[in-house]
Amino acid sequence: MSIFKFILNKVPRPILIKLSYLARPFIALALKGSTYTDPIDGKSFRKFLPYGYETQRENVLSPSTLSLERHRLLWLYLQNETDFFKPELVSGSAKLKLLHFAPEQAFYKRFRKMENIDYTTTDLESPLADVKADICDLPFEDNSFDIIFCNHVLEHIPDDTKAMRELYRVLKKGGMGIFQIPQELDRATTFEDDSITDKKERAKIFGQYDHVRIYGRDYFDKLRSIGFKVDEVDYSASLSEEEIKKYCLTKGEILPVCYK
Repeated sequence: MSIFKFILNKVPRPILIKLSYLARPFIALALKGSTYTDPIDGKSFRKFLPYGYETQRENVLSPSTLSLERHRLLWLYLQNETDFFKPELVSGSAKLKLLHFAPEQAFYKRFRKMENIDYTTTDLESPLADVKADICDLPFEDNSFDIIFCNHVLEHIPDDTKAMRELYRVLKKGGMGIFQIPQELDRATTFEDDSITDKKERAKIFGQYDHVRIYGRDYFDKLRSIGFKVDEVDYSASLSEEEIKKYCLTKGEILPVCYK
C-alpha cells in the first residue's frame, strides 16, 4: 500500500484537511516543473501526486491547490463558459448567493475572496463549513441560493432522493447547481447494496469505504425526476488532447449542470 493510500484510509477527513495545509507548500516546492499545470492557480509541476482510497490514480492530485481532475474541469468550465468569475457583472446588493457543500480546499479561499459572491459553506464535519447541516434537512429557506455546488457528496448520502429534493428546494428559480459524482458512464443503472458492511469490501466495490452507491447514467434522469433541467456537459470534448494532458483531466467526464 502506498503512503498516500494509507493516509487516506486511516486519517479522519477533518484531520487530513488540516494536515494538508501544512504539507502543501513543501510538496509543491519539491515537485516544481513545467510538464503539468494547475489551471486554478496557474502553477506548473514536473508531475502531480497519486490519489485514491482503493485504486490509486497516478498523476492526478495538484501539489499546490490539492485539486483533482474534477476540480480542474469544473474550474475551466466556470471560467470559460459562465459569468461566474466576472465581478463587473454584479454590484452592490446584487451579489450572487452561493451555497457550497463540503467545500474543497482548491476553491474555498478563492471563492471567499470573490466580490460578486455571497459565499456560504455547509457540511456536517468539514472544518471549512460555515453552517453545520444535514444535506437532507437544510436550515435554509426555499429559493435561497443562485448557485449550488455539491460535488462528490451525494454518493455518501443513504437517502440521496431526499438530499436532491433539498437541493432543489433551496435553489432559486432560474438558479444553477453543479452536482458532480464519481461516474461509471458505461453502467446504465446505479448500484447499491446495504448488506455490504465491511469497510475493505465496500472500498473494493464502491471505490471508497464511505460511499453507499456507484452511480450510472440514470443519475442524470434521477435529477430530472426531482424537477431539475439537466445539461450533461462533456466539457473535455471542447479541449485539445494537449490541454487534457497538461491539466491532468479525465477525458469524457460529464458535468451535471442543473437548473431550476
